[in-house]
Amino acid sequence: MDLQLTLVLAGLVIGVVVGMTGMGGGALMTPVLVLFFGVPPLAAVSSDLVVSAVMKPVGGFVHLRRGTVNLRLVGLLCLGSVPSAFCGVLVSRALGSGTGVQEWTKLALGVALVLAATGLIVRAYQDLVARGRRAADRAAGRPVQEPALPSTTPLPMRPVPTVLVGIVGGLVVGMTSVGSGSLIIIALLALYPSLSSRSLVGTDLVQAVPLVASAALGHLLFGDFQLDLTASLLIGCLPGVYLGARLSSRAPGGLVRRALALVLLASALKLLGLPDIAMVGVLATVVVVGPLLWMTARARHGLPPRARILAQARSSRPRQHDDPPAGAEKTSAAVPGASPATTGH
Repeated sequence: MDLQLTLVLAGLVIGVVVGMTGMGGGALMTPVLVLFFGVPPLAAVSSDLVVSAVMKPVGGFVHLRRGTVNLRLVGLLCLGSVPSAFCGVLVSRALGSGTGVQEWTKLALGVALVLAATGLIVRAYQDLVARGRRAADRAAGRPVQEPALPSTTPLPMRPVPTVLVGIVGGLVVGMTSVGSGSLIIIALLALYPSLSSRSLVGTDLVQAVPLVASAALGHLLFGDFQLDLTASLLIGCLPGVYLGARLSSRAPGGLVRRALALVLLASALKLLGLPDIAMVGVLATVVVVGPLLWMTARARHGLPPRARILAQARSSRPRQHDDPPAGAEKTSAAVPGASPATTGH
């Protein structure tokens, strides 16, 4: 078995991102293998799924112990996703392994990455709205309603739409390796808006374990699995996930997710064959306009326009006479017993 140091390092970086953000493994690993290491798309998908099948149970076990998993919802999703993921591998196999199929796989992967990046933004906006609502409750002196619906609380099930989400998500995962931690969770947000954030993440992570295992088994049997490639990635990913989980409480998670969304978008545009000049123009527009739109959204929902990390950096420099008064965060910090202002990234 021939291990490659560069692949080990790539796996380490990806593992850290997964541990810090709880998602991004499938959406990052496959495009990295295709774009930077020249791995054929089908082989990249196969290796990515096998690596994910090893990593996913770790996080799923943690959420099961904490009770943040709706097992009925997991069962409905798996009813559609597990057989569908295996069928996705068979569909890819039936299409063959020629140049045309490899290009089609790159196209499908690019579309999946665009959806994954969109999913990250939607999740971030949902969190922003929830933080704004809690900040408004504090300002008005009302009891703060935390978004917590324990997994033991009966949740009205929507069996048919949930199974359909599992079928579509499983098919996408089986063919592209993207979607188990990004696309499906967005569908769950739409179907079950009352589900708490913790239960949402825990349920999505646990349902992804049999989903990814089914797709990985299909690729082991019928895909383009390469042992050396997968072993190199696993050696880097496993310690990376642990390190990322340890860093997650200190790192600015919102900033990491924004960077991840930008990387996913750049990878998607490259896989879709967009010319370099057009790709640079799109990314530059996103980098310039995105923060302005986000600041507007924060202000609209009653939060300081700038994220906490930027406000702290600004307050650390010497105060000038023409500087505006300090924000709510500084005021609350100066009052004994006051709670910090609710800000996010």
